[in-house]
Amino acid sequence: MKVGVWKMLGAVLALTGSATIANAQFGPPGGMDMGPLEVGVVEMTLQEIPRIVTSPGSAVAFQEVEVRPRVGGVIEEVLYTPDQVLEVGDPLFRIDDSSYVAAEAAACSDVATAEANLILAQAASDRAERLSGSGYTEAEVESARATLAEAKATLDSTKAALEYAQTELSWTTIKSPIAGRADVSTVSVGDLVTAGQSDELTTIVQSDPIYVDMMEASARILSVRKAITEGVIKQNDSLQATLVLENEEVFHGVGQLVTAGNTASTTTGTVTIRFKFDNPDHVIIPGMFVRGQVTIGTVEAFLVPQRAATRDNSGKLTAYVVSDDGKAKQITLEDDGSYDNSWIVRSGLSEGDQLIVDGLSSLRSGQDVKPVAATIDEDGITRDAETPAAED
Repeated sequence: MKVGVWKMLGAVLALTGSATIANAQFGPPGGMDMGPLEVGVVEMTLQEIPRIVTSPGSAVAFQEVEVRPRVGGVIEEVLYTPDQVLEVGDPLFRIDDSSYVAAEAAACSDVATAEANLILAQAASDRAERLSGSGYTEAEVESARATLAEAKATLDSTKAALEYAQTELSWTTIKSPIAGRADVSTVSVGDLVTAGQSDELTTIVQSDPIYVDMMEASARILSVRKAITEGVIKQNDSLQATLVLENEEVFHGVGQLVTAGNTASTTTGTVTIRFKFDNPDHVIIPGMFVRGQVTIGTVEAFLVPQRAATRDNSGKLTAYVVSDDGKAKQITLEDDGSYDNSWIVRSGLSEGDQLIVDGLSSLRSGQDVKPVAATIDEDGITRDAETPAAED
């Protein structure tokens, strides 16, 4: 029995060895020759690419006013509704004005008295001047002149008091100092308010236009300035910004630079850069967080589709190109941010290089490849260059 088993095992091993030799001699089963791996490639060309910096930001009201009374009294009427769109001078509150009406009347009476006294003083002065030396001594003439000057001063004083009384009377109707939207009133009819009190009656916010303050690291500002100085970045004549809202929607307007910031935060190391946006539909509200994208200028570089490059364990960006001998060659790239769905690469590629963008899953360096021209559409889908995209 044991001899028979060993004979059978020897026969199996012999057959296995024959099959291995056959495979080694004739290649894959069925005699198929796999040949070079077909890969999709894109020819690299230098392009003028927008240099866009993305920064976090927050919206700030163009104007914001806390309304307080300038005279005291009892609130008789609230003349607006919350969230009402106001223009400059629109009435907000009316304070009981009875005491201010009386003060104005008293000031008017003082002016009338002063005017009458001035007429008498003027007549006395004229008479003294006319009769000087014949009935009026020099001292009496000087006295008449002084009385006239005093009467004029009194009239000016009473007119100033009248003007102030009228101003205080006008302050009993509290008006909007800016155009904007009013918040809920903090007082009701019958409440007593005082001049210059610390508690505001309401708040008015103007959010069209609106400011957006973007926070940018001072280190990156230095890097960008260096790139501009060295000619790597061709700076635009003016800086403009676009916004991405909290729901990832792109805001329709374009912002203009107001100030590039003059100081850096000692705690965060960031500089506040302010832009102004038209906001007619009040989509952006003060305090809202946004992402700002600022186009600084353009750089001359290659665009490498993100699907064609990966980062190794050290964080370096790697990709494959087709070498002159038709083999896949792994290269290391230095990126300078991204644009759309591509890496901005200024080092590691040459004009005319064939970058492999498809067939990467089983690719290894040194493998024979057959390049096929391909394109990548805006959705990141690779297609043969001669094959048009399917229409819906």
